[in-house]
Amino acid sequence: MSMTIHTEIVNDLLKLAVESGASDIIIKAGKSGYLRIGGRLRPVEMEPISADHAQAFVEEKVPPVFKARWAQEGQVDFAYAADGIGRFRVNAFHQRGLVSMVFRHIKDRPPTFSELNIESDTLTKMVSVKDGILLICGATDSGKSSTMAAMLNWINQNSDKHIITIEDPIEYTFKDERSLFQQREIGLDVPSFDLAIKSVLRQNPDIILIGEMRDKETFETAISAAETGHLVISTMHASTVKQSLTRLFEFFPPDQIEQARRQIAGSLRGVVCQKLIPAIEGGGRFAAHEILIADLMVSNLILDGQNEKIQQMLETNSDSGSKAFNKDIYRLIKEGKISKAEGLRFSPNPQALEMNLKGIFFQS
Repeated sequence: MSMTIHTEIVNDLLKLAVESGASDIIIKAGKSGYLRIGGRLRPVEMEPISADHAQAFVEEKVPPVFKARWAQEGQVDFAYAADGIGRFRVNAFHQRGLVSMVFRHIKDRPPTFSELNIESDTLTKMVSVKDGILLICGATDSGKSSTMAAMLNWINQNSDKHIITIEDPIEYTFKDERSLFQQREIGLDVPSFDLAIKSVLRQNPDIILIGEMRDKETFETAISAAETGHLVISTMHASTVKQSLTRLFEFFPPDQIEQARRQIAGSLRGVVCQKLIPAIEGGGRFAAHEILIADLMVSNLILDGQNEKIQQMLETNSDSGSKAFNKDIYRLIKEGKISKAEGLRFSPNPQALEMNLKGIFFQS
């Protein structure tokens, strides 16, 4: 069976994207394709993709289980495999009555910490804990999924674990090495996120990966899993450690905050917040991290409702491995990986970073 014209057009664009190292591909009916490379959006020299071709591609490729959703809601997430090119996560949607699509390349091989230019000592210690909750936080396109995949990749190479992932859709595929993976994609392997969450504890996991900590029910399941001896790793949209802690408590109504403090203090093992900062050379980006190791001191501060003191602790030197963004941004500038201007632009406290670069550091 010959390939349809709309499939051939899209596949040619996806092939160029993979060869160019693009993270995302954007298709808007009536326009040429766009690639996001190193965080920057770049147009592709090609004929505009017609509305008919964009519409036909989605209607042909969306899995049968999602066709009703596409027809009723006008937007849908699904996975698409292009022969000889790769696998992609697709979000299709309507704008001004026309079809648009955003593709993200799903890597067949998860990255290593060194490939991501991430200092791994603290992160490997974090994923070596027996139970609890680890949160990987950041804005969209901050590399959360890649960092989480690198953590699971390290576990796979170093530990004998049964790992169940609940993803919407799957972002990286894993091959069983020392660990055994069960990767469940919402819509294809299980009808809904809620059903997957409710059944996961009956599936005998050691480690549970939840694609996104999206609501109170999901977080309560994570807490229940942590309290019964499981390690839960998940992502959350939060820019800083302070914001991530605030978001956790926003899951709970005011009359449950005291109980929430006890549960979070007892189950949280760490928070990693991430930003991707443009490199000086090569068009790539380097990850800067703010890391909270939830040791006994941090647990007590959470229990007492003193989240402000946690941020103060991050700003000072810590032996636990915790660190504020400025410390990592300072390191990247001093190592010549990012420019001072970009470091200041991405810093949550540029005035303090300026002082650090002049050799002035404040201790508590």
